Formats: sequence, C-alpha cells, structure tokens
Amino acid sequence: MSSRGSARPATRRSRRHLATAALLVAGAAVAAALGPRSPVAGSVADLLHRGDGAAIGEADGVLPDGATVSDVRFPGVADLDPALLGALRRAAASAADRGVQLSVTSGWRSPEYQDQLLREAVSRYGSAEEAARWVATPATSAHVSGDAVDIGPAAARAWLSEHGADLGLCQVYRNEPWHYELRPAAVSAGCPRMYRDPTEDPRMRR
Repeated sequence: MSSRGSARPATRRSRRHLATAALLVAGAAVAAALGPRSPVAGSVADLLHRGDGAAIGEADGVLPDGATVSDVRFPGVADLDPALLGALRRAAASAADRGVQLSVTSGWRSPEYQDQLLREAVSRYGSAEEAARWVATPATSAHVSGDAVDIGPAAARAWLSEHGADLGLCQVYRNEPWHYELRPAAVSAGCPRMYRDPTEDPRMRR
C-alpha cells in the first residue's frame, strides 16, 4: 500500500481521537461542577445534552480547565455578578502575590446546564432528596443567578478559606469547600455560620 493511501485512515483515526478527547474534557467539566465524591454516572454523551436535546457548552457556562477570573470571554465568568467578580479579582491578585493561583471551575450557569447537573446528581446519588444536598434546582441555584462560584485547586480553596472573609468571600456550605458567595458584611464581621449542606439553606425552599 502506498504511503498516500495509508495516510487517509490515519487522518481519520486522528480526527476520531480528537473528537473523543473533546467529549471527555467536556464531560470532566460537568463532573467537576458536581464535586469530587464519586465517578460521574452515565455516558459522556448523556452529560453533554440538555433536556431539549441541544448540546451543553460554553454558552451555558461550561468552563475549560484552568479558567481564571480574568477569562471574561467565557460566559461562566463574564456573567457573574459584577460585585462578586470584583471581589474574586482582588482575591486572585492577593493570592497570586503569595504564589497561589485561583481557578474558576464553575461560575454562572444557564438554567439548562443547572437542570442537567441536577438530573445527573439524581442519577448519581439515587434520589432527589440526596441530590439536593449537592445540586440546587435552576430556580434556586446561586450559580444560575450569577451569585456563586466554585474555586479550585485545593491550595486556592485553602487560601480563600483563610483570607476570603477579608474580601467578603465566604464558603456557604460545609460539604462544598469549593463553593463561594459574596457576603460584604464579612469584611467587618466575618463570614456567617456555614450550612451543613444546601438543604439547610432557606433559599433552597422557595
């Protein structure tokens, strides 16, 4: 077989490998948004489609690995509440001075994205009641309103846990050390008591 003839199958294989890698990266983003407790259930294809069959993507708030508070080309960052984003940028600058980089693993999300995460959580945890400890509904999620952000990696979360209150950034749920919201009063009074999980949050009962 000629070298030209053998190049075409190799090219097709390369394209298939690239497509598969892209799906896996997108699936990993969904898994990161759900948290680290257990593997994502279901196929990657299941995770990438909304209830209406349309694909979930950057326009819905999916962020690539390593996204920062400066990556406003992504709606997941750009559509955060301006006051929250400002506090996050101040935190990122202060952390960077100490050699710590803050990444945004999830920020603003579309209602469709949030609904997909909720359906996946029900599948993963076995019931709507258990899923509610980890994922809010589109109507109650602070991510959908742009008022919450998930922070990584672990070193950044540790730094924010120690210094975030000085900038009004507080961990809200004890079971979600990555989830932060803006609490301006924390600058002078400290962060309020954390809820055990979202089921204790009165906002989740609207």
